[in-house]
Amino acid sequence: MSNTFGVIVGNRGFFPDHLARSGREEILAAIQNAGHKAVALTPEESKYGAVETRAEALRCADLFKKHAGEIEGIIVTLPNFGEERSIAEALRNAELPVPVLIQATPDTPGKMTIADRRDSFCGKMSACNNLRQYGIPYSLTTLHTETPDSPEFKADLEWFAAVCRVVKGLRRLRIGAIGARPAAFNTVRYSEKLLENNGISVETLDLSEVFGRIGRMSDAEAQPKLDQIKGYVNTDGIPAEALMKMAKLGTVIQGWMQDNGLAISAIQCWTSMEEYFGVVPCTVMSMMSNELLSSACEVDVAGVIGMHALRLASGTPSALLDWNNNYGSDPDKAVCFHCSNLPKHFFAEVKMDYQAIIAGTVGKLNTFGTCVGRVKAAPMSYARFSTDDLTGQMRGYVGSGEFTDDPLETFGGAGVVKIPNLQRLLRYICEEGFEHHVAANMSRSAEAVYEATSNYLDWDVYHHE
Repeated sequence: MSNTFGVIVGNRGFFPDHLARSGREEILAAIQNAGHKAVALTPEESKYGAVETRAEALRCADLFKKHAGEIEGIIVTLPNFGEERSIAEALRNAELPVPVLIQATPDTPGKMTIADRRDSFCGKMSACNNLRQYGIPYSLTTLHTETPDSPEFKADLEWFAAVCRVVKGLRRLRIGAIGARPAAFNTVRYSEKLLENNGISVETLDLSEVFGRIGRMSDAEAQPKLDQIKGYVNTDGIPAEALMKMAKLGTVIQGWMQDNGLAISAIQCWTSMEEYFGVVPCTVMSMMSNELLSSACEVDVAGVIGMHALRLASGTPSALLDWNNNYGSDPDKAVCFHCSNLPKHFFAEVKMDYQAIIAGTVGKLNTFGTCVGRVKAAPMSYARFSTDDLTGQMRGYVGSGEFTDDPLETFGGAGVVKIPNLQRLLRYICEEGFEHHVAANMSRSAEAVYEATSNYLDWDVYHHE
């Protein structure tokens, strides 16, 4: 995944200028070697392509404005102390609402004379102080000082790239909400107005419209989607009529989302879909999530935002799970489960089956379409966001753990998770009244999601550690 970064090279006349020249070359090389692109002043546009004077700051700001549609984040590099006022002026005048990373290059003990001393260690504090005064949010590297070619900065750059993708992807996000919230699921209530105030729009579609469009559709129109379903998951033993219903459902949803510019979706299931249409939407949703078009059940719009945030950070599919059961007497383990619509990325092996929980109510023949199997062992990041009508803000929690290979005999899509201090997290969820659904991703991306949502989107987010 490639990002485009604006780059500000700090420079201050009291310190060796040649460090600005070499520092610019080093940071641009680091960005390029990581597979990203950079927008920066050239040595012809300012002294060494750095920013020191106000005129250079304004020149840099104008350059960033010209590339506003490309720049997803800004990196400030301090090869020497840097002129903190000009850095702040460049950022203020660029008027780009993107994340900012501050990197400072360390001094070398054998090069501490006036000819080579950097003082970036100190200059970073001054730069951060000014950005705080200017009201510009920023991010920091893991170590106070890091060379651009170090393993530490390489990791920090990838983390920052993930932060930028989350911020960009959640701003102006468009979500499709298909069907009404099931009456028994008060937990997935949410405020469209609070989401809209945070730049997230919700487009609705009633299930009656979905079924109406399906009723007008020929089998031939749905054949491409049927072929995709059969290529996606083992459908042995599933009635042909049920598979065609799934194909038509998937075709209608795909067309509606494309026509309305929707990135992700949340869909009504229990039990209208089964009673009045005769299949579950799980496989269709699993396929969308596996293609990075996250889809959540029970019209859990807030839940799918967590899925989307994690997939933006990691570039891999997310799932929506229930915090469902304890795992024996281990206080740091639990069973996470869904019926399931998990993307097949999560499974060691997967097949299509029927929804065992509600089959007794609506009949087995009306519940085909689940993707069932055991969740494979892997790293885990999780997230939950919610609209808090009482405080008028977005809030949530994020954290990391792992999916384990502990033995588990059950149905649906399920796995055992191990999370440090899980009991403290569960207490927090209950005390704060969060939903029982949680988004999960097989990656280490919780920290990037936390930084993006808490620092740049100004959401009230708890990071469980």
